[in-house]
Parts: sequence; structure tokens; C-alpha cells
Amino acid sequence: MIFGQEDLKKPLPIKAVQDSIKAPLPPQTLVQDTVQTDSVRTDTLPKKPALLLDNIKYKAKDYVKLSQKDQKIYLYNEAEIYYQDTELKAGIIILDYIKNEVYAGRLKDSLGNYTQLPYFKQGENVVIPDSIRFNFDTQKAVIWNSRTEQQAGLGQLGSDAMKVYAERTKKENDSVYFLSEGKLTTSKDTIDPDYYIRVRKAKFVPKKKVIAGFSNLYIVDVPTPIALPFAYFPLTVGRTAGVMMPTFGNDPNRGYFLQNAGYYVPINDYVDLTLTGDLYTNGSYGIRAQSVYSKRYKYRGNFNFRYENQVVSQKGFDDYSRGTIYNIQISHSQDPKSNPNSRLSASVNLGSSQYYRNSLLQQNLALTQTNNLSSSISYSKTFPAYPSVNMSLTATHNQNTNTNVVDVTLPTLQASMERVFPFAPREGIKKGALQNINFQYDLNGRNSIRTNDEDFLTGKMFDDAKVGVRHRIPISTNFKVAKHFSVTMGGNYEDIWSLQTFGQRFDPDSQTVVTDTISGFDRYNQYNFSASVGTTLYGTFTFGEGKKFQAIRHVVRPTVSYGYAPSFEQYYDEYLNEVSGDIVQYSRFQNTIYGAPRLGKSNALTFSLQNTLEAKVRDKDSTATEPKKIQLLNSLNFSSGYNFEADSLKISPVSMSGGTNLLKNKMSVNFGASLDPYAIDNNGRRINTFNVNNGGSLLRLTNARMNISYNISSKDFEAKDDDQGPEEDPYDGQNYVAASGGRTDDLFGAADNFNDSSFKDRDPDDIENPRYRTKIPWDLRLQ
Repeated sequence: MIFGQEDLKKPLPIKAVQDSIKAPLPPQTLVQDTVQTDSVRTDTLPKKPALLLDNIKYKAKDYVKLSQKDQKIYLYNEAEIYYQDTELKAGIIILDYIKNEVYAGRLKDSLGNYTQLPYFKQGENVVIPDSIRFNFDTQKAVIWNSRTEQQAGLGQLGSDAMKVYAERTKKENDSVYFLSEGKLTTSKDTIDPDYYIRVRKAKFVPKKKVIAGFSNLYIVDVPTPIALPFAYFPLTVGRTAGVMMPTFGNDPNRGYFLQNAGYYVPINDYVDLTLTGDLYTNGSYGIRAQSVYSKRYKYRGNFNFRYENQVVSQKGFDDYSRGTIYNIQISHSQDPKSNPNSRLSASVNLGSSQYYRNSLLQQNLALTQTNNLSSSISYSKTFPAYPSVNMSLTATHNQNTNTNVVDVTLPTLQASMERVFPFAPREGIKKGALQNINFQYDLNGRNSIRTNDEDFLTGKMFDDAKVGVRHRIPISTNFKVAKHFSVTMGGNYEDIWSLQTFGQRFDPDSQTVVTDTISGFDRYNQYNFSASVGTTLYGTFTFGEGKKFQAIRHVVRPTVSYGYAPSFEQYYDEYLNEVSGDIVQYSRFQNTIYGAPRLGKSNALTFSLQNTLEAKVRDKDSTATEPKKIQLLNSLNFSSGYNFEADSLKISPVSMSGGTNLLKNKMSVNFGASLDPYAIDNNGRRINTFNVNNGGSLLRLTNARMNISYNISSKDFEAKDDDQGPEEDPYDGQNYVAASGGRTDDLFGAADNFNDSSFKDRDPDDIENPRYRTKIPWDLRLQ
């Protein structure tokens, strides 16, 4: 079949020219005679079947014109044709149903711009040309100024798509195109790409390859010296497995080597795997496995494993040695949108302590100074049903590469239940002490391991593991008394479990204290109680609206608190130290994860008094109608306490602290002091005698402190610079009254007008360029 060249400069639509060869009408348009005149002359040969295998569907926006004379159909404006897996859209389409051929072209709008470029799609291949001629029978086509885009080479893991452009394209079949004067680029601009490879002639197989003759790299339409007599461009859709070529070299310590030899495997659209290795002639080798995975709106991460067998020197020499090192790195993150009630994250970096310093192929020199390796894997889940429960499971790892000490928590279980009000309605305001009673539940369980680099990831690391669980239930309530006093009461209960405890005894033979590990379940509990009552007092002093200080407000918040916690001596034992003769008290829960229970009763009353002072002053701005508020004293606090269980010195020292801001909050002043009601003896020790009874003041000053700081920054000067007017022009005539003897009249002769245009036509080289001004933010704190 022969295709003619289309003249692109002709205006569209194209006028059809009648074929000189008269074509008969299609068989389906002839009316068969039902009267058989001569049975002898009847043609017994079978009729030639129609070449079209399916119906052609077409439509257009403006008109569809059927020309019986030309045996053609004309479709104009937003024309569309559908035939089997072929789809064609264009501004104009001419269908020749005798030749089973179709022509599609673009339209020119009122501004002279071309619109409605043809869109040709066959199967999964899409081409957007200026015009196209296509034959339904042979499936061949001639395409002018075609543009097509191949899918990204690496799928979701990233790569730009390859765009193929050609001035003239001949479609041989569904899988082969021949290009003339083509361009290959990954630039986003296909009309005028920043860079491309120009090919004179090429064979294009969609989604597979481009085989070209002479190829030249162009940058901004300028040819570069980079050229090839022929070229092959793979266009495989998705990622392709293949061999990774190694690098060759020589190491003075390990001999000749092959590095980074490997194989790449795309497991699926979301996961890939890269296997690489190194080989040295002295017997050293390294193996690496890397996997990257990603699924949009779900998760992403990577995995790296590195193992090296290192050989130093040669067998038979004194400095010969052989050793292995490894490193494991894992990173995983989950998109919060994938599951709002559960989340998994991981950041793992563990391995041999000397890996970064002794690795055969260490390219990041900064990592050689790493002294710590840390890892964390956590999974959290929320159960939203009332009462909601938040649960998290975490495994951590901390490794010191200098001391080779490895600390691991495997795992840590944390669960907490939201606050529950058992006596209050689910909705509405809670009233009274009973309805405000609430409690929570917290669970913390941990398996703590301390080991070394040699025993890490072996069974020995679990020999000294410490396992414990802590249950905690806080209960509290709050209510009002006499409308002005807020009362808060609460208690806390803890139950501690441990799978091992530690006993202590004095060994008379070695004259030392021996600690024995006791395996098995053991537990203890402890609890405490607290209550507080407080109120807020306001005092206002007014001086009149006409005064600069219109009012001062003093806010006082007194609070009285009480706390009680019993002693848990039942969990303590004693032994006699025969060396010192002392009786030593200890708890078998010492050195466990959550420590020993409380020893000694706590029964104390505390007092606190908080003060703030602010003023309402008239603004300096006369246009301001409202006075502004300033803080005279940010805080002035006093606190003390009384210990009922102490046998002496029951009153705690009075602690005082305060602070304020000055100079528009640029200067900060903080102060504090400690005042003791008890006296001291000649040795400076506190005695159970009030200082006032010992001939002193009511309170004895034991220490005092004051801190003053001032902040200044570049922002403080920006406003001043902006307030200054523009620099005066030295060539402004008003600045040169001295030219007339300092007079404005013409007593000494009229001065020339320096604003005259003759003075403005100066040489541009004589005009000084404005000074470059830059702003660097800075901050200075004086203390």
C-alpha cells in the first residue's frame, strides 16, 4: 500500500479530490435481482468477504457529511472514530470507505492557533501527531510530527518517562514504527525540550526499545560532541532484572579485587532486591543485600544487610588474622492515612562495633567516627471503644562502639486506659465529689538486657535479663466547698511484678557482701494519698481614670496540700556486716527494673502562696481610647511545709521566688531566697529551736539569688532604619544654596538651577551605584 505525503501548510478541512478510477459501490449497497434469467451464467464462485472485521462507529460535533460521489465521510469539529481496539479523535476526520482508510488532522482557530490535534490510540499505545493517515485493513499508518510517551522505567520507585518525537513516522504494524528525524528525551516539555537525543532514522518498538542510527545529544537545541554512530535505547515498562557489572582494582593489603558485582531483582511493583558482593584475592569477601519497598498511601521503607569476612596478611605470618563483621539497617514508616488506629515504625542500626571503622567498602568517612548505634521498633494500636485503650509495643537497642556494651529492651509493653467516671453520666456536666470520681489504668512491662558485642544475638544475652511489670491505678476527684474553695483528692496504687530478685549476705570466708540472684515470680505493692484545697483572691486599687496609673490588681492564690504515704518495711531484710559491725537493711527488689518499695513514712502538710501584680495605665498614644495592661510582677511565690513524722525540725524552710520583665520585656529579672525558721549552733548545724527564740529574727536568711538578663536582636533596629527617610540626593539643587553666597535672592548673581536638565544628563559612569545593604538576623543575650 502506498501513502502520499500530506502538506501540513494547507488549511483544514481538506477538500476531497475525485479519484479518476471509478470504484464500484460496496456490495452491501447493491440490490440483488430476485429473478434469475439464466442459471447457466450464474457465478458459482464464493463472494469475497469484506475486509473490515467490525463496525466503524463515528460522530462529530458540527457535522457528519456523507459524499456518495467521493465514497467518503467527512467529520468536522471534535470528530471521533472507534474501530475494534483503535480510537481516533481529531478536529477533522475523513473516512474513505472504499480504501478503508482514514485521515485525521487538526483545526486552526480564529487566532491562527492549531487546536484539536489528533489523538490516536491502538491497544495501549498512544500517539498525538499533527496529522495521521491510517488503513484499517493493513493496520499501517503514516504519521506527521508524532509524540508519544513511554511509561516510567522504574515504576513507583521513581524514574522519568521517555518521550519519543518524530517528524515523520511510518507504522508498520502494532509493534514496529519507523521514525525519521526523531527526538528522544525525558524532559517534561515535549514541544521544546531542554535536552534530547536526535536520531536521523530509528526503529521504534513501543515499551521495548529504540534502535537508531547516528545519534547526537542536543542541549537547548545546540549539538554537543557526544555522538554515537548507532545506539540502542531500552524502553522496558517497569523494572527489569539484570546483572550489575563490577569494578576492578588493586588493594595494597588484600590484593586484586572485584567490587559491587551483583544482580538486581524486581520482586513486584512494590518491592525490589539488590544483591552485591566483593571478592579479594587474599580470601576476603563481602556480601550485601538491599531491598527497597514502597506502596503509596500505605508504607515505605528499606532493608540493608552487610556481611564481611576479612583476612589480614597471609597464612604463616605473625600478623595473620581472620574475622567477620556485619551490619543490619532497617527503616520503615507507615502513612497515617492507611490506618489511623494502628501504626508501625522502625529505625534499626545494629551490628559489629568495628564495622564502620574496618569495613572493606566504607564510602562515608563521617560514619567512621560513630560511637553509638541505636535502634527502635514500635507498634501502637488504639482500641476506640469506650473506654478507649492505647497500646504500644517497643523494642530498643543501644550499642556503644567504644566499650562494646549493648543495652536492649526486648520488648517494652505500654498500655493505658482513658479516664473513667463510673458515677457520672456519659454526657453533661459532672457535679459533686461523687460524680467527679475517676480512675485510670496504666500497664508497663519491660524485658531489659545488658550484654556485650560478642554475646549479642546469642543465647547468652538472655542469661542476665531483667523482667518486670508495673500496674498503676490513679484515682482522683474534685469539688467545690462554699463556692470559692476548690478541693482535689486522689490516691495512687501500684503493683510491681518481677521474675527475679536479689538477696544479700555477708560471706565470713571472703569478708565481702555476696549478692545472690533469686529466680522466680515475686511482687510488692505500694500506695499513697494526697489532698489539696485552694482559692483565688482578687484585690483592686483604683486611682482614677485621669491618672497615669488608673488601677492596680493583686491576685493571690493560697493552697494547702496534704500527702500521706506509708512505709513498706515488710519488703526489707537485714544482715550483719561483721567487718564494720553494722546491721545493713536492704530490699530484695533492689536492682530490679522498677526498684525497691518506699522505706519510711511520709506524712506532711505543705503551704504555698502565689502572687501576681498587674496595672492598668494610660497609653502614651493620645489617640488610644483604651488603657493598656502591664505586668508589674509576674510572680512572687512562697512555700513551706510541716512534716508530722519528723521527730524534730518539722517545719520546712520557707522558699521564696519571683520575677518580672522591664523595658518592654527586654530585661528579665528573677530572684529567690530561702528562709529558715530554725536557729543554728556554733558548728552551723540546724537545731530544734526557733531562730526568734534564739535572739534572732523570725526567719533566718540562708541563701539568696538574683538573675538579670537582657535580650537585644536585629529586629530592634529594623524599625529605626525604616523610620529614616531616603538618602538625600547630593545633586539636588536645593542643597546647593551656597552657590549663591548662602542667599536665596540674586544679590550676588542668580545661581544656576541645579535641577536643570543640563545637570541631569550626566555620564552614567559618574553615577554612583546604591550601596548594597543586607540584613543578617542576630540575637544577643546578656546575663
